[in-house]
Amino acid sequence: MAPVTCEVRGVFVAVSDAATVPLVILTAGEDRQLPIFVGLWEAIAINCAIIREVTPRPFTHDLFLDLITKFSITLKYLQIDSIENGVFFAELVFSSNNHEEYVDCRPSDGIAVALRGNVPILVDESVLDAAGVKGTTLPHVIDLSTFLQK
Repeated sequence: MAPVTCEVRGVFVAVSDAATVPLVILTAGEDRQLPIFVGLWEAIAINCAIIREVTPRPFTHDLFLDLITKFSITLKYLQIDSIENGVFFAELVFSSNNHEEYVDCRPSDGIAVALRGNVPILVDESVLDAAGVKGTTLPHVIDLSTFLQK
């Protein structure tokens, strides 16, 4: 199926009696959302990319982008292309000397890199069909920055 360009709605924490879990929410259009549960450090890295926080020393994702730039490699986009048993799979797509290369990555790392590199995040339609939710059917979530201030 064809990929759909998505935006990052934000980084949140899903709170319930059973657990507190960070997640990033991607949006496709006005009513389709794709929640992806991530680790705490990945959530922080994505949130820093969203707010364009400049850290005194580069994060791993910044280092990665500096490296590809120095070697004249272009980051084209992130594609989240499948989900198997609740696990999302993604690839970062690069270009160099008219050659495209696909590199497997965790969606959380891919999102952090894509945001820093200012490139599109594409999600395969089949992934949105399998794991996407309509507007208000998300669990109770709190913005990550608000959660960390408590």
